[in-house]
Amino acid sequence: MKAVEVLQRNSRGAFTVPAHGLYPYQWLWDSAFIALGWTQVDWERAWQELLCLFDYGQGPDGMLPHIIFHEQSRDYFPGPDVWGREARAQPATSGITQPPVVATVVRYLYEKDPDRARARERARYLFPKLLAFHRWLYHARDPYRTGLVVIVHPWESGMDNSPAWDKPLSRVPVENLPPYERRDVKHVNPEERPRKEDYDRYLSLLYLFRRLEYDPREIYRQSPFKVVDVGFNAILQRANRDLYALAVLLQEDPYEIEEWIVRGEVGLEALWDREAGFYFSWDLVAGEPIAVKTSAGFLPLFAGTPHQGRASLLAQEAERWGEKARYLLPSVDPTSPFFEPGRYWRGPVWINVNWMVAEGFRDYGFAALAERLKADALALMEREGFREYYDPLTGQGRGGEGFSWSAALALFWTR
Repeated sequence: MKAVEVLQRNSRGAFTVPAHGLYPYQWLWDSAFIALGWTQVDWERAWQELLCLFDYGQGPDGMLPHIIFHEQSRDYFPGPDVWGREARAQPATSGITQPPVVATVVRYLYEKDPDRARARERARYLFPKLLAFHRWLYHARDPYRTGLVVIVHPWESGMDNSPAWDKPLSRVPVENLPPYERRDVKHVNPEERPRKEDYDRYLSLLYLFRRLEYDPREIYRQSPFKVVDVGFNAILQRANRDLYALAVLLQEDPYEIEEWIVRGEVGLEALWDREAGFYFSWDLVAGEPIAVKTSAGFLPLFAGTPHQGRASLLAQEAERWGEKARYLLPSVDPTSPFFEPGRYWRGPVWINVNWMVAEGFRDYGFAALAERLKADALALMEREGFREYYDPLTGQGRGGEGFSWSAALALFWTR
């Protein structure tokens, strides 16, 4: 099966790279989605994907980085030398995080692994590590206990160049930036990638965090980019629910997690814009909502926080997008002036988002819409192969080829 071949080709023993050449390391949320695919091939390999993530990436404070640099590569920038965290961990890692979908995947593996002894052993091993990661998120990124954590870099959202970040990112000063050479545009058409002005600011933030020695308190205080990302927080809320379920199943104390869930539900629902009928991220520096409709605004369905009326409005919104785009779900409202159907997170369809949003719509009883999200995703992969993302108007595959989470979720979705 072609999807299995993609995972096997991108496997590096205990972890899987997202795409050969373009992404030669281990990424946090990629590994979570990839583990779901490995369950359809080799359960032990699925567990190893997550064990590798925590054993080699997690810091003593619980922080889980978005990249683990298991080996040197000339194909990716910025590499470990730019992040400057070689002395803090072996292997080196990045200094920021990524959407915390891992607990959701661990719960699935625990409940479905036919080897019950292995499932209990692995879940018991990973549970305190997951708890430490979530605890770090709240301590480092929600010091005022609002129930909503803050991202301090667009890369932490996983949706790097979303138009939702244009305004807050524009405040990031670009001064005395060392010369650099991007490697991504050697693998992919530059028209499908973030622009240079975006990269300048991405790197300016990175160098700021490095000067601050990755002190989470100082980063929270000084970062000019501080955003309550609705997508990140929705994924965290779902992960908290799944972590709570794991605590009960493993007979661990769930009290701390229950507090996060209660505060998180109130916080996430506060991001609802009644007039727009949609969820928007919040610019913490400007103190205002970021009124750009992106696919992240559907992810509270994955968290299970909206009431049925709000879910119905989101279903109507998705159907409107589907009237303008041949394939659901564009990463940006196709009627938006910011919509670019071929450029990374400014328009294309992403398989992982389709999977999460479809899960949400199905949970709320919108089976036909969930089925379209699944059918469109599978049709794109059947037509264009396992690409990183797809043009929602033409269906053309974009970005990296042989992309691991696309292949993994195709396997998982058709199990």
